[in-house]
Amino acid sequence: MSLGDGGKAELRALAHPVRLRIMSLLSEASLTAAEVARELDITHANASYHLRNLHSGGLVTVAGVEKIRGGVAKRYRSGAANDSGAWCSALATELRRRAAEGRWPGIGLLDDAEVWIDPDTWQEIRDRMAAAVRDLHEAARPPRTPGTLRTSTTVALFEMDPR
Repeated sequence: MSLGDGGKAELRALAHPVRLRIMSLLSEASLTAAEVARELDITHANASYHLRNLHSGGLVTVAGVEKIRGGVAKRYRSGAANDSGAWCSALATELRRRAAEGRWPGIGLLDDAEVWIDPDTWQEIRDRMAAAVRDLHEAARPPRTPGTLRTSTTVALFEMDPR
């Protein structure tokens, strides 16, 4: 199935809420279609369909193939999105879904800032945030691992046009 090329393929691939949830799942672990289906409570066929769309759009890659009960299963992982506008739009939709499921009073942290800052401080903050995100990814476990909490983390740090 061809979804077009360039950013259009990414936009189409991200145009379904199930695919946004799959992208979120695959940001922390490589999963098979069966594992995605169990986590999202959808059919295996539906999970496979959405994974194929994400793969066609260049948003997920095949991390490996494994034999399971006499068959072969592809294990998918998140790939980098090339179109930051498409990715931000999809992320905004996913954040709305997560916020609706979140426990906010005293537990969450939410901030937004568009500020002018000196380059050395900017680099120091970026490095600290990158280290925190690395720590988070290293600590991540497969969905529903006993003794874990389901959390949401979104970080976007970038320099803006100085207009």
